[in-house]
Amino acid sequence: MRFSLRLNNDLAPAAYVALAHAAEDAGFDQIWVSDDLFMRSAPVVLATMASATRRIEVGSGILNPYTIHASELAMLAATMDEVSGNRFNLGLSVGAPDFLKWIGIRPARPLAVMRETIGAIRTLLAGERAPIKGGFLEWTEEAYLRFAPPRSTPIYLGAMGPRMLALAGELADGVLPLLFPPEHYFAARPLIAEGEARRDPALGPLDVAVCIWVSLADDRAAARRVLAEKIAYYGRAFSPLILGRLGLAAADFDIIEYAIMTERDTDKACRLVEADERMMRMGVVGEGRDVIARLEPLVAAGAQHLSFGPPLGPDPLDAVRILGRDVLTHFR
Repeated sequence: MRFSLRLNNDLAPAAYVALAHAAEDAGFDQIWVSDDLFMRSAPVVLATMASATRRIEVGSGILNPYTIHASELAMLAATMDEVSGNRFNLGLSVGAPDFLKWIGIRPARPLAVMRETIGAIRTLLAGERAPIKGGFLEWTEEAYLRFAPPRSTPIYLGAMGPRMLALAGELADGVLPLLFPPEHYFAARPLIAEGEARRDPALGPLDVAVCIWVSLADDRAAARRVLAEKIAYYGRAFSPLILGRLGLAAADFDIIEYAIMTERDTDKACRLVEADERMMRMGVVGEGRDVIARLEPLVAAGAQHLSFGPPLGPDPLDAVRILGRDVLTHFR
């Protein structure tokens, strides 16, 4: 069994070092940081965490090829492996259209873009020239890294929709499926398996991280509040596959999006989320035993990598300790 921790890039820089230390001490195998627009820069944060730790793997969860060119993604991956001693994982996906529209980007042909991007990055990390004439990338013979990459960095694909989940199973080294609620695993895993059936055996086994949200604390009301804030901010960006499982649609978040983005009234947005238990089911609130109860059916069905994401709890450091003491110990 593997365990990972996922963080949003909305914390103060010093918090990431403290959380990386706590995660390493608690026995986590990986720690991931998102790169959502207009928050802290994930590559900077990841380099800082890698320099402050010795064992835990660090990963970008996720970077996208629309705002960061594939050539720079390869440069980043190789350099991060140099900095970390081959402890970096490159998390990629196409990003959330609802956020990319803020800067005038409409991510077209996402599957073809990801296929080209993964192929080009792997060629560069193999130390080879990467000429390509595709629908998204057009590179010449001069497309190659001017230094020797230490290895072919593992590529994890963030995925929510059916076709992206299948593509991850086919091409990636790992997949970061967003499972909101955790029980969505039983819908997502067969879609990943469809892609695995087309997988090149040379890629090796696929690491499927069961990505859930948790909010843990003795104060259940406080735990609900911080989870509601995450749902208010990100809920509309989730795929119809996820929302449909909960009996929701993107339109259900219109009033919440208006409250948090336009009125900038976070309290109002959180009250609206907390009033709808369908939305609150996206994550797990409470104590370690609540997380264990929701995950045991997934582990019994074959899940081998449990990944715990934001908000973690009102006190993220305390939540990491709870996860290490109760949840990781239980499933080891």
